[in-house]
Amino acid sequence: MPLMKLVHLALLCGVLLPGVSAAQRRITAPVDIAVGPAAFLFFGPVFEDQPIHTGLKISVEAVLDKEWLRKHRNLVPQRQRGRLDRMNEVRYAPAVLKLIPDSIIISPKYRNTSMYGATWKPLGFGLGLTPSPVRLSLDAGLILTYAYLSSDELENTHFIRPGAQLAADLEFQLSKSFLVSIGWASSLYVPQRLGTVSETKPLNESIFHVGQAYLLLHFRVPFTTSL
Repeated sequence: MPLMKLVHLALLCGVLLPGVSAAQRRITAPVDIAVGPAAFLFFGPVFEDQPIHTGLKISVEAVLDKEWLRKHRNLVPQRQRGRLDRMNEVRYAPAVLKLIPDSIIISPKYRNTSMYGATWKPLGFGLGLTPSPVRLSLDAGLILTYAYLSSDELENTHFIRPGAQLAADLEFQLSKSFLVSIGWASSLYVPQRLGTVSETKPLNESIFHVGQAYLLLHFRVPFTTSL
């Protein structure tokens, strides 16, 4: 089954359509695919050696706005339509999309240190504070990061740690199919001392906080599937 079909089947069946009839229905809904540059700040000894490391941030999710929800309200059982009417927007990414990294570190050495790796977010949730076309949102989740650090000044390190992330995102809807967002994410990890795997102290020789600034270009693509 195509990946994007899984997105909508999970979204429409699991979130919006409990109790929907088994009859086949053709549904078209937008998928938001976003990618853009990111700057990573590994506070501590890595930051002192090389303040900024570069990479990409990635996001894929289904986005159902108020217009879409109103148009398809007949697909929701009548007793639940009141809940639907109170929604401005629904965004959802099923578990299969958690295999896609939330961000990728691609940072060649420009001073003394290079770093390559990725972060996954297996669990996360967000809250929109303002509606589109200028949408401010907060996001929190659990993350897992692996990165290999190679340095002329610091100890080479395989950084692999779970953590928690809190992010703020400001999104500008320039058209129905194209958006731009900027944001900041702070990630706190179980500390890892450079050059080791299990040591957590001292903190001034460890990685435990990573900041990430990013710019995302969003492309919304309609996808049609059958229920």
